[in-house]
Amino acid sequence: MRRRISVVVGLVACTLVGVAPALAGDPTSGPTARSDQHRNLNPQQTSDHERGDVAAPLPSFLRRATTSSSAPVTWRVAPGVHYTKWSQTDARGPIRAHLLTVSTRKKGVRIDYASVGGVRQTATVPDILARDKAVAGVNGDFYDIGHSGAPFGLGKDRQRGLLHGRENNGNAAFYIARNGRPDIGSLPMEASIVDHPRIKVTNLNSPAVAAGGVGIYTHAWGRTTGTGMTNGQQKDIRAVWVEHGKVVRNRSHLQTGKDVRGLLLVGRGRGAERLKTLHKGTPVRVHYGLPARPQMAITGSNYLVHTGIIQATDDRILQPRTAVGIDHDTGEVLFLVIDGRTAQSRGYTLVELADMMIDLGADEAINLDGGGSSTMVAKGQSGRTKVMNHPSDGFLRHVANAVEVTYTRPKKH
Repeated sequence: MRRRISVVVGLVACTLVGVAPALAGDPTSGPTARSDQHRNLNPQQTSDHERGDVAAPLPSFLRRATTSSSAPVTWRVAPGVHYTKWSQTDARGPIRAHLLTVSTRKKGVRIDYASVGGVRQTATVPDILARDKAVAGVNGDFYDIGHSGAPFGLGKDRQRGLLHGRENNGNAAFYIARNGRPDIGSLPMEASIVDHPRIKVTNLNSPAVAAGGVGIYTHAWGRTTGTGMTNGQQKDIRAVWVEHGKVVRNRSHLQTGKDVRGLLLVGRGRGAERLKTLHKGTPVRVHYGLPARPQMAITGSNYLVHTGIIQATDDRILQPRTAVGIDHDTGEVLFLVIDGRTAQSRGYTLVELADMMIDLGADEAINLDGGGSSTMVAKGQSGRTKVMNHPSDGFLRHVANAVEVTYTRPKKH
């Protein structure tokens, strides 16, 4: 942990003179300018789709230099878990940073997927973490905010197994492998309807089924959301209700507000055509899982860092950020939250976020949901668990899931 703190001190010790005047000029390129051309970038960066400020373009040596900083403050949250906070100012303005460093090699420390229960249920990060008496954690995956509330990617809980996922999962996932080591990579879901191989399953408890595909919905989904589950498509859709392993209803429409008691298969286009063949009384068994069989998993967006090399490309959109990374040399998992949308902290671009993760020692890193969702919770110096950062909404947002850190004192033999 001392090495990590010294890195932070080194980051904030640089000086920069006479840069600000060079950044003045056309307001359309300044730190607070907004432009329609950036609107479609935000759904990939935050669930709330709020348009971030557009940062002025900077050469890399200016982007990484700081003009002033505060000394990092750190304390032990639990054995193997440390929290550090600091602030710094550069040519683009001030930021406040919050870092959780988690040693996965420390006995008693465990990282897991966390939610309040059903896939569509949302809650604040502190309430989610309190269910398992977590000592720390951050918000998790991007989700269907304002609609179904369900996560867009995959999530696997150590106890409850795979809760939601997609076959074609283009986003990278943070996971704890079968051998207990943390890793980041692609985790495509494998799902099928046993004895009906022609029916291609594309989704499990997703906000919407992929075009031409079939989605499996379980009791964990809760109530149906109508055409929200078919992305607004009303024709060429199919809903097959399964109870006690047999089809009980096969309909060409999907109602809203119906409890999923057994299984619900929802098809679009070609997927609907395939489901049409499942007549009432047909036995139906489903299978789904992750081939790598990780202990837990959660997706974010694409890589920030891969094999120590920056992968992020956007250096213009400023947002509050949450990231998770792995230092393979130490086995430490790094959770970073950058405050944003305030005068005290402007937020980060994805490139800046990736740069910081590399500076902190991450060999792999991904971007989790940001914006008003960015939240870090940890035990404070008084021992009371609380929110450590300043969520940009001014209040705690209800989110779909979180990544939690728990500690259980090892038993003495």
